[in-house]
Amino acid sequence: MSSILEVRQLSARYGRVEALHDISLSIADGEFVTVLGPNGAGKSTLMRAIMGLIDNSGEVIFCGAALPRRSPDRCVARGVVLVPEGRGIFAPMTVSENLGLGAYLLDDAAEFERRRTRVFDLFPRLRERLGQLAGSLSGGEQQMLAVGRALMADPKLLLLDEPSLGLAPRVIDEILGTLAILNKEGLPIILVEQKAPLALRLSSRAYLLSVGRLIAEIDSRTITSHDEIARYYLS
Repeated sequence: MSSILEVRQLSARYGRVEALHDISLSIADGEFVTVLGPNGAGKSTLMRAIMGLIDNSGEVIFCGAALPRRSPDRCVARGVVLVPEGRGIFAPMTVSENLGLGAYLLDDAAEFERRRTRVFDLFPRLRERLGQLAGSLSGGEQQMLAVGRALMADPKLLLLDEPSLGLAPRVIDEILGTLAILNKEGLPIILVEQKAPLALRLSSRAYLLSVGRLIAEIDSRTITSHDEIARYYLS
């Protein structure tokens, strides 16, 4: 399979502090890849750097062409969409309005309805709460909305940063199950996740980060527990 995304020697900083050091990785078209690491490893920084949300150096190549730096809108227009840590929904707006913002680049009513119907097929509860304020939803419903809003952009590559954070196990299973469905349909996914065994069951490969550096690339089928992962950090 050909690579849809190639990250080459990517470094990123917050002010004078370099938080990401010469990261190189790739994801093939249709692949599901997980990024693992302890708190402070640089996982969220990596997602933000790919999207051009923070200062960075190096290259991010998507579908054969460089993604623009410091221009997340243009990244979305190219088909790279991030579901951020903490969901990033607009709490004072309705579910319907939040979904509409996901398709802000679209000017085709029929296509808009097609995308929204697809989101409702994946997350029926969003249809039931269409006129409800997003801030009044449960945590699980808010995460469904965050994913649904991203899907309204019709991504060619979906990035997710800690979608299970603060959610009950049943809701986590539902959301991760939906990601598995999307990937089986051909959508490439990069998932940042603390719950390593769950993420590894979905992905084909995993990249391990520590203190802003890539320390290992592993086959998800050969590693299933936190103890096994910990050995990479201690070796």
